[in-house]
Amino acid sequence: MDLILWGVFPYLVVVLLVAGLIWRARYDRFGWTTHSTQVHESRLLRIGSPLFHFGMAFVVVGHVVGLLIPKTWTDAVGLSDHTYHLLAVSTGSVAGLAAAAGIGILVHRRFTVPAVKQATLRSDHLMYTFLLGAMTLGIVATLLNSTGAMGDYNYREGVSLWFRSLFTFQPDYALMGQAPAAFQLHVIFGLGLFLLIPFSRLVHMFSAPLKYLFRPYVVYRSRDPKQAAAQRPTRRGWEKVGS
Repeated sequence: MDLILWGVFPYLVVVLLVAGLIWRARYDRFGWTTHSTQVHESRLLRIGSPLFHFGMAFVVVGHVVGLLIPKTWTDAVGLSDHTYHLLAVSTGSVAGLAAAAGIGILVHRRFTVPAVKQATLRSDHLMYTFLLGAMTLGIVATLLNSTGAMGDYNYREGVSLWFRSLFTFQPDYALMGQAPAAFQLHVIFGLGLFLLIPFSRLVHMFSAPLKYLFRPYVVYRSRDPKQAAAQRPTRRGWEKVGS
């Protein structure tokens, strides 16, 4: 079971993620959208969406630092384990709570506003389940680990090493099999969330509007009829009527 979950399943998720994105980009271009419901309700959206997206951005950065940067690197720059742990818990907790508050507002909005509820897709229910599950389990694992409820377990010598071993195609699945249940469930829900990306509205994360940074300036012209008529060399036919 450890081999299947931690040695095979991650690669299966990556293959399905890439294949699903390619298929959807080729055969479902018009469905590649966020399915925005802003026209139905905007007050809760203005609060929940920034909280969730900015919170998740910092959560992702925290995961990258915690999983990809080896302990030897932080030791080399003089960052002690206590300081690293303090920074990780404090910043991670703030980002996680912000993202959790944001998604809570968005879920409340989606299922209490009638127009938004009618626009909810079947895939949204599964997506919210895995998203909330991954976030909740991540917060629980962080709190349990920081309070010593997991003993002296150090995820940087367990989960992080397993994650980095995936890139060498020699997954050390035994390390993940020895991790506490909270970390294991968090990883399973996270992988499941990645698996859902090509088949849900989450696909929009691969459609960042980078072209807007390089678009030409928009030229606005006056809409004053008298000024516009004076700038034209000749008047249109309908403007001559009654003159």
